[in-house]
Amino acid sequence: MKRTAPKSSKDRADLREGPSSGAAKAAPPSAPVKADQKPAAKATVPARTNGTPKVTVEPTESTAGLVAAISAALPDAPPVLQLADDLASGKPAPMANAARVIEEWLLKRPEVLVPAIDRLIGCIGSPHKRATQTAALALPVMGRLAPARVARHLPALTEKFPECSEVAKDGLVATFAALCTASVAYQKRLEPVLDLALSSADPKTLLRWAEVVLPSLKGEPHARARAVVENRLPSMPRPQAQPIANFLGVKLRPLPV
Repeated sequence: MKRTAPKSSKDRADLREGPSSGAAKAAPPSAPVKADQKPAAKATVPARTNGTPKVTVEPTESTAGLVAAISAALPDAPPVLQLADDLASGKPAPMANAARVIEEWLLKRPEVLVPAIDRLIGCIGSPHKRATQTAALALPVMGRLAPARVARHLPALTEKFPECSEVAKDGLVATFAALCTASVAYQKRLEPVLDLALSSADPKTLLRWAEVVLPSLKGEPHARARAVVENRLPSMPRPQAQPIANFLGVKLRPLPV
């Protein structure tokens, strides 16, 4: 029988380590990725251009994820201004996306929209219903958070009020009421446009506006606005006048027998 020579210590080490001892050990397999798992939104802040950073947000199906991504990247004005510009652009896709994100901001962190007040006011008279609707939702909130900044635009807002759509008028009346609540100094400036709104609204709208406007006014402006509403009751159909009378706490004249 042929004997084999004893293996050296190096050979014995090779046997222990396996046939490919010189190769690097394979890395452990990574955890499997679920098929329904959505990638998280990412936001990057490139170098400044003309002193203003631009935020680039990668697309995501989650609006909440998009808001979180913008907030994490740059929580101040520039991304909000960028969204407000998209809202005013008139381009359907950017406008719809900006409207969704701005409305998310309104629910979660409305204060970050204050730098975009000027642009939002420009959208209140937009021919695009989606932009007008978002501005009408945002401006009353801005009137409570930054009344002085909104009040800068009162001449333009009161002038364009008669020509606005019903959605825009709803937003403007709520904005005017918010300003009156913030400071009695705005009451005298807004009394003419509020009288116009209350005297020209249809009965259903009148009830809604009276419920918003009258609690925001004090003293003589309140008395005059209430008189405008009350004086319209006799000319209204009874079913429409009764809810307004209930709100005012007055009794309608009995119907003729």
